[in-house]
Amino acid sequence: MAAEHQNAERERLGPAWADSDLVFARDGFKLYRGEAGGPQDPEKVSARWRTLRTRFHLPEDFRIHDWRHSKVTNDLEAGENPVEVSANVRHHSPGYTMARYGHSRKDGARRLAASGAGRLGLSSLV
Repeated sequence: MAAEHQNAERERLGPAWADSDLVFARDGFKLYRGEAGGPQDPEKVSARWRTLRTRFHLPEDFRIHDWRHSKVTNDLEAGENPVEVSANVRHHSPGYTMARYGHSRKDGARRLAASGAGRLGLSSLV
C-alpha cells in the first residue's frame, strides 16, 4: 500500500518529487523547498508510532526498533533468504544481519549440522 501511495504522489508531483528510495517518504502536501519524497521528520514518525501503539494496545515501552527487530528475526526464523532480509532492512551486508539477528536460529543451525553430517555419513554424531 505504501508503494502505491508513493507512486501516486510521484506521478502527481512530477519533477518536484525527490526520489530518496525510502520506504516511508514525506507526503506531497508537506513540500519543503519545492520538493517532496525526502525523509520524514523523526518527531512526526514518533508521534504516529505512539498513536498506532495506543490503537493496537501495545506496551508503552514497545519501540519502533523493537518492531523492526521482531520482523527481521521472524523472517529469518521463517527461512527467508538472509540476503533478501538484509537488503530489505538496508544492512550493509547479510553477514551483519546474521551476526545481529541470527542468534535465535539454533534450530536452523542444528538442522544444518544434521544435514551436513548425513551427507557425509556421520549422522550418528549429531
